[in-house]
Amino acid sequence: MDDRFPPELMLYYNSLPIKDRVYKVRGMGVGLSATGEHGEIVVYLEGMENPKSAKPPHPERGFAEWRFREIEPPKEAEEFAEELADATQ
Repeated sequence: MDDRFPPELMLYYNSLPIKDRVYKVRGMGVGLSATGEHGEIVVYLEGMENPKSAKPPHPERGFAEWRFREIEPPKEAEEFAEELADATQ
């Protein structure tokens, strides 16, 4: 994870993620850029609720998904891998 945020970002967030900590994603969405246009995919983290954007449709401020890496595959991926392994034996 990249945890280098500009200091002025704290004006818009209650809390920021820290490198080398494990977080659980509670949701995802499309974030808004500074101009109010739809931007990149953002994640919302368990235990971190940040203020909503002042720009309509007023989504919660999330974190760019590229800042994180997956440490556990989704359950569906695990189940598919198990089914595939069983089928090839």
